[in-house]
Amino acid sequence: MPTFYNLKALIKGIRACKTVADERALIQQESAAIRASFREEDSYQRHHNVAKLLYIHMLGSPAHFGQIECLKLVASPLFTDKRLGYLGIMLLLDENQEVLTLVTNSLKNDMNHSNMVIKKVPDIADHFVGKAKNLLTDRNHGVLLTAITLVTEMCNIEEAHLNEFRSAVPLLVRNLKSLVTTGYSPEHDVSGITDPFLQVKILRLMRILGKGDEQASEAMNDILAQVATNTDGSKNVGNSILYETVLTVLEIEADTGLRVMAINILGKFLSNRDNNIRYVALNTLNKVVTMDTNAVQRHRNTILDCLRDGDISIRRRALELSYALINEQNVRILVRELLAFLEVADDEFKLGLTTQISLAAERFAPNKRWHIDTVLRVLKLAGNFVREEVLSAFIRLVAHTPELQAYTASKLYLALKADISQESLTLAATWILGEYADILMEGGIVEDEKTTPVRDSEIIDLLLSCMDSPYSNYLIRQFVLAALTKASARPTTSQSEQDRVAELLAKYTTSPELELQQRAVEFASLFTLGDMRAGVLEQMPAPELKATVMGVVSEKKPVGSTKAQDVDLLGDDTSTPAAPANTQPAPNAQSNQDLLAEIFGSSSELTSTSPPPAAQPQKASMDDILGLFGSTPPAAAPAVPQTPSIPMSYPATPATAVPAGLTQAVPVTPATPSAPRLTAYSAYDKNGLKVTLTPQTSAAKPGIVMILARFQASGGSAVSGISFQAAVPKSQQLQMLPMSNPNVNPGATETQQMRVVAPVGSNVRLRLRIGFTVDGQTHQEQVDFSGFPAGLTGGGS
Repeated sequence: MPTFYNLKALIKGIRACKTVADERALIQQESAAIRASFREEDSYQRHHNVAKLLYIHMLGSPAHFGQIECLKLVASPLFTDKRLGYLGIMLLLDENQEVLTLVTNSLKNDMNHSNMVIKKVPDIADHFVGKAKNLLTDRNHGVLLTAITLVTEMCNIEEAHLNEFRSAVPLLVRNLKSLVTTGYSPEHDVSGITDPFLQVKILRLMRILGKGDEQASEAMNDILAQVATNTDGSKNVGNSILYETVLTVLEIEADTGLRVMAINILGKFLSNRDNNIRYVALNTLNKVVTMDTNAVQRHRNTILDCLRDGDISIRRRALELSYALINEQNVRILVRELLAFLEVADDEFKLGLTTQISLAAERFAPNKRWHIDTVLRVLKLAGNFVREEVLSAFIRLVAHTPELQAYTASKLYLALKADISQESLTLAATWILGEYADILMEGGIVEDEKTTPVRDSEIIDLLLSCMDSPYSNYLIRQFVLAALTKASARPTTSQSEQDRVAELLAKYTTSPELELQQRAVEFASLFTLGDMRAGVLEQMPAPELKATVMGVVSEKKPVGSTKAQDVDLLGDDTSTPAAPANTQPAPNAQSNQDLLAEIFGSSSELTSTSPPPAAQPQKASMDDILGLFGSTPPAAAPAVPQTPSIPMSYPATPATAVPAGLTQAVPVTPATPSAPRLTAYSAYDKNGLKVTLTPQTSAAKPGIVMILARFQASGGSAVSGISFQAAVPKSQQLQMLPMSNPNVNPGATETQQMRVVAPVGSNVRLRLRIGFTVDGQTHQEQVDFSGFPAGLTGGGS
C-alpha cells in the first residue's frame, strides 16, 4: 500500500522534507508503492494514485509507468475519473506515443455523450451571451463554476461582451455573498471554506468586469470588504481567496480604504512562514507600490526583514521593493539597511545594490556630506562591483564640493591604506589623491578625532603600492601614473619626491603596455618644461554638470558637516554651520523636454535644457555660437547667477517649486514697489493659430527672463495636437514646463512657461518649432524670434 493515502498527504510529506535528498528518497519510495498498487488493479485507489503520480511528474521525477492507468480512468463512467484521466494523458503522453491510439474510442464516446459540451469557438460566442447570463442564476455549484468559466473566456475574447455581462455584477455579488455567509456545507467544504474554487472564479470574473468601470466597482466594494474581513487566513485555502481578493481590489476602481486594506493583507502575508506566500506578497507589492506608496511604507520593517530570508528569490523581490520605497524622509534608514545587506550579499546582488544605493543617494541625499559618506561606504564594501557611472558621479560630486575635498581625501587615504583589493575604491582614491594631494598634506589625516600630519613621501608610497599590487590592472596603473604626475606638481611636494616620480616615469617609457608607455613618455616630457609644468598639471576645473545615467550633481543640497569625524549615516547633522555665501544652490527645476539640436538639424548651434555650467570667461567659443545668430558677443559677460526662485506671477508647479529644505538657504527677494509693465510680442500668427510671448524680468535677478507663451485659435476652428519646441544660443540656458493643454478651442487660451538664463546685457533669441492640426490638416513651422526689446537681461544691449 502507498505510504500516503491521497495527494494532499503526499504534498504535506514532500514539503516537510528538510533536504533535497530526503525529498528524492520519499518520491522513490512512494513511486514504488504506486507501482505495486497498480499491479493489484485496485480501481478505488487508482484515482488517488494517478493524482499523486501527476504531482510527482510535475516535480521532475519519472511517471511514465502510469500512462495505461490514465487510459483506464478515461474509460471509467465517473466524471471525476475521466477528468483526471484526460489530464494525465495531456501530461504523460505526446503525439508520438502509440498508446495514444487507444484513447480514440474513448474520446469518440465522450463527445457523443448526452451531456452538452460547449466548445470555445470565438465566432459563435454571441449565441451564448443570453444563455450564459441565465446560467449565472443557477444554484448548482458545478453549473455556476462552468458558467463563470465560459463568461470569463467570452469577456477575454471580445471586449464588447464586457458591457453585456457588467449588468450581471449583482448576480455575482449575490453568489459570492451566499458562499461567504453560508455555514458549514459538507458537500463543498475545503478546510472550513465553502467551495474556494467557485469563490476564486467569481473574484477573477469580477476583476475583469470592474476594471475601468466605476459603477460596477462600486457594486463590488462591500462584498470584497466582507470577503477580505471574514476569510480565515490561517490555511492556504483562505490565503488563496484573500490573494484573489487583493488582486481584484487593486485592479478595479475601488475606494482608497479598500486599497489600503488590500495592501495590509499583503503585509500580513509577509509574516507567513510559507515561502510561497511571502514571495507572492512581495511580487504583488512591487507592482502596486506606485499606486499607494504610503500604505506600503507601513510594512517597511517587515520588507527589510525579508532581506535576511534564506530563500534567494524572496531576498531578490524584497530588494526590488526596498528600492521603490526610498524617499527623502526615509533615505537614511533604508540606505543604512541596504548597506548592511551589501556587506553580506551574494556577488550576484552587489552590482545592482551599489548602483541603486548610489542612485538613491544622488536623488534623496539630505546633504553632500552624507552623500559622500554613503558612496565611500559602498566603495569600501563592494568596490569590485561598482559601475563606471557611479564612480564618475562621485568624482564629479567631490570636485563640486571644495568644502569637503580635504575630508574626502583623508577618508580615501585611510581606506586605500587598509584595502587595495577593491578596484573602484582604488580608482577613486588615486584620482582624489592626485588632484588634492596638497590639500591633504595641509590638513593632515583625521582619525579618531586626532589629526596626524601626512608627508608627501607617504602619499607617493601609497600610490606606488597600488601600482605594484597583485590586484592592479591596466586601468589602475594608468590612474596611478596620472596621480603620481599630478601630485609631483603640487607646491607641497619636495624635490626629492619629484625626482622619484620622474625616475618611475622614465622606467615606464619602455613598458610593453602601449597605453602606459605613451602616458609615461608624455608625463616625463612635462618635467622638461620647468615652471610651466605646474600650470599644465594644476587642479582640473569642476566637470560640467550634465545629465548622466546617475542624474545630475544636486547643488541645491547643503554641504553638511565639514568636521572630519565619522558621522553615522542615520544621524541627522543639524548643528553644522551654513555653507559659504558664494555657494549658491542650482535650480531645482529640470526641463520637461530635451530641446536637442537634432530637432533643428544642427547640433552645434543650440543648447539642451540641462542646468547651466559655471561661466568660464576664458572660453571664446561663445563668440562663434552667437555669430550664427547674427549678434555681437557681449564683452566680459559675468557669471550667470543661478537661483531656483520663480517670480510670484507664475503659479508654483512641480518643476518650479522650491524644496522645503531650501527655505532658509535661498534668500527671499522683496517685491519691488513698481512692477514692470508686461507686453506680449507676437511670435507666430497664421494657419488659424496665434502664439504670443510675454517676458517678465526682475531687477534683483539680471540675466533671468521668465517667458509666458500664450496659444489662441485665431480662426473659427479648434487647434489640436500642438507641439511647441524651442531652443536658444549656446551662451544661454532654457527650461520649459509642460503646456497647459495641447488642444485649443476657439475663444480659449492655453499657456506654457519658459525660463531663460542669459549673460547680462545679451539679447534673448529663440528658435521655435511649432506643429499642430487644424481642420484635419497638419502644419509644421520653424520660426526664428528676436522681437524682445534690447536690455531685457539687464545692463546694456
